Amino acid sequence: MVDDSRFQNFITGIIVLAGVVVGLETSETLIALYGTPLHILNDIILWIFVIEAVIKIGAEGRRPWRYFMDPWNVFDFLIVAICFMPVNAQYVAVLRLARLLRVLKLVRALPRLQILVSALLKSIPSMGYVALLLGMLFYVYSVAAVFLFGGNDPVHFGNLAIAMLSLFRVVTGEDWTDVMYIQMWGCDQYGYEGMMELCTQPMSYPVFGALFFVSFMLLGAMVILNLFIGVIMGGMDEAERENKLAALIARRDIGKTKPSDDFTVVLTKLEEIQEELTLLQAKIELNES
Repeated sequence: MVDDSRFQNFITGIIVLAGVVVGLETSETLIALYGTPLHILNDIILWIFVIEAVIKIGAEGRRPWRYFMDPWNVFDFLIVAICFMPVNAQYVAVLRLARLLRVLKLVRALPRLQILVSALLKSIPSMGYVALLLGMLFYVYSVAAVFLFGGNDPVHFGNLAIAMLSLFRVVTGEDWTDVMYIQMWGCDQYGYEGMMELCTQPMSYPVFGALFFVSFMLLGAMVILNLFIGVIMGGMDEAERENKLAALIARRDIGKTKPSDDFTVVLTKLEEIQEELTLLQAKIELNES
């Protein structure tokens, strides 16, 4: 019953309904008109999720603890448990947040979305190194900007914290050319209309200002930020391979695995080993040279 597509589609529909109900509850007009029916519908949805958890635990037979060995089951169970938290008028926001969390059960219901989330989780360690590299770039450019442009543009580069925030604006592409033009032409010529009292040390950097911001955009927005995309894509490939392998193992357990499936798994593993051998050979040649 748990593995039946009709059961899974029913639960997916209930999750979508839960999301719609949460959205309707944001309207004070609808709450005033249909507050009681919406509350009853919320309780029905919650108990359906409870029954779902009971059925899945019962499907494990004499080993119900195996239900909690799946991280996604633990995720579902925690969302349901949070909805039963004892709350009073002071913690209504917590209850509403718990209801909103039920929409996240769609992650479990949609396999492709589950692969995407798994890829993001797998990418976190590598993304940490990319974030560290990006942070170092921000720090170096921010310190330089404070020393170079702090007098001319105290609004954007008056201190280190403001400079880092301004460079974050630059790297996102939000009117970054305006920040650049202030340094190129000076605060007395551009950007300080209506607040000229802050422009106490106008100075222009027509060439260096352009080189500073263009180089930062090239390194920050076009190189390092794209590394995040590369890391996530690598995580998605790994998560998809693991998902296919898990599906093949599950089919083998119930006697439905085809020989071609086993051959696909072996071929995939051989390709991974070949890639690792190629990298190892390149490292050896680099050390020898």
